[in-house]
Amino acid sequence: MKYELTKDLETGNALIDSEHRQLFAVINKLMDACSQGKGRDQIASTVQYLNDYVSKHFSDEEQLQIKSKYPGYPGHKQFHDGYKRNLLQATNEILTSGATIASLSKLNQVVSILVTHIRLEDKKIAAHVKANS
Repeated sequence: MKYELTKDLETGNALIDSEHRQLFAVINKLMDACSQGKGRDQIASTVQYLNDYVSKHFSDEEQLQIKSKYPGYPGHKQFHDGYKRNLLQATNEILTSGATIASLSKLNQVVSILVTHIRLEDKKIAAHVKANS
């Protein structure tokens, strides 16, 4: 399954949407590498990039929230912190166990949580930023 930023996931904020597109591209690259049995080096470097990019993206989102005085910031920050831990756990499982059905299923679950978060929470942030800029 390929992940893409469909219209229902677009927030209308150029930075957030472009970073979500990049995030999905990295996830797709990791899934492709796993399904094609690519070497551990490619999977390891993609896993590292994915975790780094999620941290960068969440930091960018948090800065937008702080700058615009988003009232939901504390809860959003808490979600981000927990999500980074879950993503790291899922990607470490891929590195440890390999691209097994179980490890890829866990990664898909983590990505599904992100998609739901984008659809519900990130749209609220974008609307607030737009209304307060």
